[in-house]
Amino acid sequence: MNDITKLSMRTYLEKLASDAPTPGGGSASAIAGALAAALASMVANLTIGKEKFSACEAEAVELEAQARELRGRMLELSDEDAKVFQAFMACYKLPKRTEEEKWLRKQYISAAAKNAANVPYQIAETALQILRMTVRLGKIGNPNVVSDATVSALLARAALRGSVYNVLINLKLTADPTYNVTMETKLDVLQSEAVELERQAIQATADVIEA
Repeated sequence: MNDITKLSMRTYLEKLASDAPTPGGGSASAIAGALAAALASMVANLTIGKEKFSACEAEAVELEAQARELRGRMLELSDEDAKVFQAFMACYKLPKRTEEEKWLRKQYISAAAKNAANVPYQIAETALQILRMTVRLGKIGNPNVVSDATVSALLARAALRGSVYNVLINLKLTADPTYNVTMETKLDVLQSEAVELERQAIQATADVIEA
């Protein structure tokens, strides 16, 4: 599957539902992130140009531009995840008749596993950026769409969590303990911040509902 940006949503979902190896969970996580970024743009656009929100206009404009950029990045990563997975699976077709071939095959699998872990890690990093942005929009933006900001945050959080699992499953095949420990530490940092941001996003809507 190449260039997710050229597929209709219906076609993408049909491919996702099929027995084809790609797209899979990594690509779907990135699409969840793209949806989160799109909703963040909506919240910003429903804040921009409103006189009562003029004090935060400049920041809303800046956040909307960031949201558009991150939405495009997530689409790129959705494609990239499918490509690295295909390359990873190709390694299992390498010959293993001799000890040398077995050793080479193992090295190729380890390197491909790192690539397959790196892309979902980038998805997780990008999702965290979206989460930070949409939480901010939920605080300064039009309160009439604060629930949309929360939905955006929850989608970004889902993208991050899904990506973390995709990283971890690939770490089992890297044969590189140092790389694995470094990556696991970085994931812990991302997740720790994401938990707090998710709490803030939910609270923003709760405050409006309870007011």
